[in-house]
Amino acid sequence: MPNTGSEPSIYTTPPQSPVPGQSPGITLNPITPSQIRRNDRNTKIRDEYVVFEVAKGPLDCSQELAPVAGWEPLTHPSGALFFYQPYRRVFTDVDVRDPKTAAKMSKAAEKAYEEAWNAGIALLPSVELALEFMLGDSNTIGYYFVDHDKRVIFWFEAHKSIHLMLDVRGVERKSHVRYALESEYWGHISHFPNKRCLPEDIVVRLKELLIYAQTEYIDLGTSLSPFASDQIESMLGLIDPLMNSLNRENEHSVRIVARCMERFCIVNFLNFCGQPSARRNTNKLMCEYSDKRSNTILFWAMNLVMFGSPDAHRKVLHWILVEKNIIQLGRYRNFTDRLNSKWNGYAIFSTVLLAVDINLLAVLFVQSQTSAILVSYLSTLCAIGSLVVTLVFARQLNDGRRYPAERVASFMFGMKNSTVRLALMLSLPFAFLIWGVILFAASLSIVIFCTSDVVTVSIAYPIWATIVILVTWPALAGHIDTLNHWMMRRTIRLTWYFRPGLSGVTTSSSHV
Repeated sequence: MPNTGSEPSIYTTPPQSPVPGQSPGITLNPITPSQIRRNDRNTKIRDEYVVFEVAKGPLDCSQELAPVAGWEPLTHPSGALFFYQPYRRVFTDVDVRDPKTAAKMSKAAEKAYEEAWNAGIALLPSVELALEFMLGDSNTIGYYFVDHDKRVIFWFEAHKSIHLMLDVRGVERKSHVRYALESEYWGHISHFPNKRCLPEDIVVRLKELLIYAQTEYIDLGTSLSPFASDQIESMLGLIDPLMNSLNRENEHSVRIVARCMERFCIVNFLNFCGQPSARRNTNKLMCEYSDKRSNTILFWAMNLVMFGSPDAHRKVLHWILVEKNIIQLGRYRNFTDRLNSKWNGYAIFSTVLLAVDINLLAVLFVQSQTSAILVSYLSTLCAIGSLVVTLVFARQLNDGRRYPAERVASFMFGMKNSTVRLALMLSLPFAFLIWGVILFAASLSIVIFCTSDVVTVSIAYPIWATIVILVTWPALAGHIDTLNHWMMRRTIRLTWYFRPGLSGVTTSSSHV
């Protein structure tokens, strides 16, 4: 039956009503499409070079590609092999060319439909089933059903899944979790795109989502879209070619659309789309988040020693990490690009400072100034520290670009108290460099004031003092408001503490 509806579906003859008791020894566990281990299978080829003999005549692969025990082999656009059983509309990544495995998967399909039948779930003709071996147990098989009419996955039992929640807190409504189920639905379509038609309404919906996201980038400079502006521009160029594949079986086009729709549905779930507390801009926090470690005396002492760099980095990291477990990948990519540019500058400045320190130590009359030599040594060590840390960070950043941004960002922000630690670590090159410059200036000042005559000192001193004041002014300007705010809060607390009737101080009230 041709697919004429609005969903990418496979229509086949409905399965017969199951007969109880046909599938003993098999346990079915609810899973999601994201738990299918297609890319993690450790399947190896024989490490042996053999020249394959091609038989005479035109090559005939029909025997190898013929259905095995009712399972039809299909090839994913990425090259992966999976199997489809048309009779029960079952998909699996498990290699069922082994007769025992094929029999086990067939029994699992029977049991899944049997349990759905017993649970009173009406299975429409478009419903599909996916099966997957659970890790470490061949008798435990993961399953989920797919409803193309509602575009969700479901199970024959109530189920709580951490893979479905994506670490999102505050999920309370069915209308909210539906976006997570729809994202998994599109994940299923992306895993198994063969033998499907591309519906027109989905392509139009994707086009509208991309156009709206691009308009937000143009108008506001930011968007809740899962894609960057340049990515959206490139994807919009694919819409017209996709329109030529409408209502045709083309697994490549189906796979493209499914991947995009999956990402948009995930973003809708993360941003509480359709809920009273929906995130409408990229800076809105969905729940109160307090980084208590960043308010400790140790952090602010380090922040002072590092000239405010940790606090600045912490704010940027919170700007990237909108929620505790939600990372804005577009901002993350821009952040890493800026970091790379900064570290290149720090490396150049550190090299120059190192050369200047060594040249100062080589001056003959400086060698008689012990204090100047000591301070210059410290400046040299700071310059070396800044250079080494910068090179290490740059190497790690460049190595990380070999992997997807999602994986690197999740690793960076996945550690406990990672925001504070990252802020302190990323501040090291700047802090070492600034202290190196300050120590070099101190060494130079010692040389000037200890080896010059009165006239030179009297001229140099006011200029030196003016430069120190002007340099200190912008360095402290950003901390004055913070210091005033901190002092104001402490003053208010003390005022309330010593008010009569508070903190254990009671007053007797007169009764008339």
